[in-house]
Amino acid sequence: MAYTLVIGTKNWSSWSLRPWLALRAAGAPFEEIVLRLRQPGTKGEILKHAPSGKVPLLKIAEGGREHLVWDSLAICETLAERHAQAQLWPENPFARAEARAYAAEMHAGFRDLRDQLPMNFAHRLAAPELRDETKAQVARIIEAWDGALSRHKGEFLFGRFSIADCMYAPVCSRFVTYGIETPEPVRAYIARIMALPAMQDWGRASQAEVDAGLA
Repeated sequence: MAYTLVIGTKNWSSWSLRPWLALRAAGAPFEEIVLRLRQPGTKGEILKHAPSGKVPLLKIAEGGREHLVWDSLAICETLAERHAQAQLWPENPFARAEARAYAAEMHAGFRDLRDQLPMNFAHRLAAPELRDETKAQVARIIEAWDGALSRHKGEFLFGRFSIADCMYAPVCSRFVTYGIETPEPVRAYIARIMALPAMQDWGRASQAEVDAGLA
């Protein structure tokens, strides 16, 4: 069995970061293929790997075949099934259901936040004038994080690190990039996410892209 994760430019690709963190949390060795986004030939390069025309894509070489899994949340779910020992979802069934709801809410929503506060991992930027919809989405995320942290009493949203944290880690980076103000428990959570070795590695790679003029 071998994994290859096809991802986009690390400074920008929030959807790539999510399964990349899950792979690191699972302790599974993997190769990565980084495709440069926002170029004239980007779509064609992605289509060489992913029929969906989007990144990320997980390639699983097993049993003499190559199996493809696309979509960030689908990849994370696949890893949770294949690496049960990593406990990528909470053990308690009710906490697990709640964590899945958190992950799905991120997966399906917050479009205004993505539009106005795009991931720019290596930079610190002034926040634009936020639309009311964006302000409401920022408030909802802060409320959700604060609620999970108070209910589950751990360093991460559901105690130990989980796929829910993978799904929201790019939002943590956005809040840092744009200096979004948060209450102390949420600010401390963001600091813990940003201090993770995997996030530090992603940050160094993002900075290297910027330094090389790739992002």
